[in-house]
Amino acid sequence: MKEQGYFKAHKRMKAIKGFYSHLSVYCTIIPVIIFVNLKYEPNFHWFWFSTLGWGLGLFCHWMRIFGFNLLGFGQNWEDKKIRQLIEEEEEVK
Repeated sequence: MKEQGYFKAHKRMKAIKGFYSHLSVYCTIIPVIIFVNLKYEPNFHWFWFSTLGWGLGLFCHWMRIFGFNLLGFGQNWEDKKIRQLIEEEEEVK
């Protein structure tokens, strides 16, 4: 049981690390996109498309990692479903 807790914590740590990597890439690339847009095409601000689209994806990633999930398929759902499947498997035996 202790090993299972360790693996679960390790998985969560990797998910959080992945989110922060995603955030750092966003914060690095978006200013470059804005600069390129304003330098070469200042009359049309197309950088908003990538900023908002990628920002929406980043926001959804944040919600999933830190516990808020609109569809209800979060960590609690996974834990309950795993327990249910294990119980069903044990009943069959």
